[in-house]
Amino acid sequence: MSFTGQCRITSAALDGIDAVCVDVEVLVSAGMPSFLIVGLADTAVQESRERIRSAIKAQGYTMPMCRIVVNLAPSSLKKSGTAFDVAISLGILIATRQVDPRCAHNRLFVGELSLDGRVRCAQSILPCALTALRLKYALVCGPLNDQLGELQNLSIGCLETLRDIEHLETHCVNKLTAPCSTAKPATLDFADIVGNTRAKRALQIAAAGRHGLLMIGPPGSGKSMLASRLPSILPELSADEKIQTAVIHSIRGLSCSSIFAGYRPFRSPHHSITQAGLLGGGTPIVPGEISLAHNGVLFLDELAEFKSSVLQSLRTPLENGEVRIARAGRVIAFPARFSLIAALNPCPCGYYGDTHYSCKCSQTQIVNYQNKIGGPLFDRFDMRIEVSRITSTEIMETARAQSSHDLRAAVLRARAFAQKRKPLVRRCISACLQQCNLSENDMQFFTAMSEKAQLSGRGMVSILSVARTIADLEEQAQVSKQHILEAFSYRTRTDNTPAR
Repeated sequence: MSFTGQCRITSAALDGIDAVCVDVEVLVSAGMPSFLIVGLADTAVQESRERIRSAIKAQGYTMPMCRIVVNLAPSSLKKSGTAFDVAISLGILIATRQVDPRCAHNRLFVGELSLDGRVRCAQSILPCALTALRLKYALVCGPLNDQLGELQNLSIGCLETLRDIEHLETHCVNKLTAPCSTAKPATLDFADIVGNTRAKRALQIAAAGRHGLLMIGPPGSGKSMLASRLPSILPELSADEKIQTAVIHSIRGLSCSSIFAGYRPFRSPHHSITQAGLLGGGTPIVPGEISLAHNGVLFLDELAEFKSSVLQSLRTPLENGEVRIARAGRVIAFPARFSLIAALNPCPCGYYGDTHYSCKCSQTQIVNYQNKIGGPLFDRFDMRIEVSRITSTEIMETARAQSSHDLRAAVLRARAFAQKRKPLVRRCISACLQQCNLSENDMQFFTAMSEKAQLSGRGMVSILSVARTIADLEEQAQVSKQHILEAFSYRTRTDNTPAR
């Protein structure tokens, strides 16, 4: 048996949220026994040498005692992770004529090897599957669970062990019909919450128009309970949105079953989160919480407890719908189009303005507490409402409150109505006025109200977009004075927070 030769296998590496083709070039030649991996490979890739040696021997093959050089091209792209194990092993086996080279034709290999030769599925399998689909290649990987969902027209081979590579031609490659969990996650219902009708209405508007909402109120007023039930009234993800969202979750190694079932992501990070954890970063660079909330909801509870620098870093992603991270001459963009919902106590003790408990904070403490958020971030919330604690009598009410089913039905009708009238694409004054189609009297009324409230240009756009959503909920083509008044009512200001 000859133990010299060369081979090229196709694999993939992550570059942001996309998988880029990587040519795994293997050269086995005479010389001192060595095993080199070049091509800007990180520590995890370099460690694969020991896994590959052990796996090849465990599966009954022969590990050549020669000089082995593996080049991962293009060399300009940093390679990380364990997804190259299968491709490198196959390259060695083909180069030493232990496996038929035809098994590598038009196939993309990703997978991690265990020491006994079993194959594990790579963490970022979905981006690799999309790359294989684009190239019209078959994907060869470890056993799948729910990672690929409803991805169609993709040929796939699932390897239990390295030895299964020899049987790809006969029975391992099939059209993918991936098992996708049909079990619905437990969803909370607005019917569980008695009272807080105004807050429920605001959340319904936020769901219908994808608006940002800030809830201000004392402890125990139900802010977190209300926010946690928002996903129950959101429409299902579309087919394209499922793929976009699942790709991000796949990169982070999170389950995609609820995504492929149509449920929008709801992320609620703790207030101790770092800027890298929220926006993305690390080595290798991975998406943060705002990208995991893409096409869904990001809920920030106890908003004033977050670091100021972390909060201010949200401003650009909220405007652009993406976050761009620069590292060593490279810029990676992650999508981040989400609805921002936040909860805030009015002061450090939480009882400023409460009718039942007296606040113990000084005016300076209250001002400093509210200034942690900053005017520019306040300005980016389309709606800001006060949530009051309900009385014990109201809590013990036996009458069933409005359910999520009813609220969601109105949200779906509003979005369908908005789609018919060509929804707002650009958030600017001219586009909003065109969409609202205000009468002359209503235009004068809106201008007067904006002057009185000292609204900024962004604030005026927020009012008009919320009014447009309210009209959509009523399936009205024209925004009226009543819609504008209701939109202004959701622009609550505290004594220390100027209207914007």
